[in-house]
Amino acid sequence: MADSDLMQLYSRRILGLTTTIPHLGSLPVHDGKAMRRSPQCGSSITAYVVMKEGKVADFGQEVRACALGQASASVLGQAVIGRTGDEIASARQALYAMLTQAGDPPPAPFAELEALLPARDYPNRHASIMLAWDATLEAIRNAAA
Repeated sequence: MADSDLMQLYSRRILGLTTTIPHLGSLPVHDGKAMRRSPQCGSSITAYVVMKEGKVADFGQEVRACALGQASASVLGQAVIGRTGDEIASARQALYAMLTQAGDPPPAPFAELEALLPARDYPNRHASIMLAWDATLEAIRNAAA
């Protein structure tokens, strides 16, 4: 990867998101928990949820990921409270389509995922970007079980 490609991929906007990840840390009392790890890079995210009336009422995340995974977790964390599992799954599908099928970025409140558009060209980075979403959805499923 050329230096100019790295600069585009790790833009100031992405790096800015990595410094503002909401809901960092575990929730000692939670309804569901899940950990996901990317075998390609070793990044991992553990998500904790408290559910009330089918919506995320409280959220925690332990993020040990590259800048792209951190940026993705940051956008998720900014808007996850008050969302249903279906809303999060829909945003996850849109994010995946944006990365793999040249789809549009997810709509608000997850529109800031548009910052990850340069990662389209780097499929080996996609797994890290998806970690927070997959862990959160699994935690929601575990809460329902």
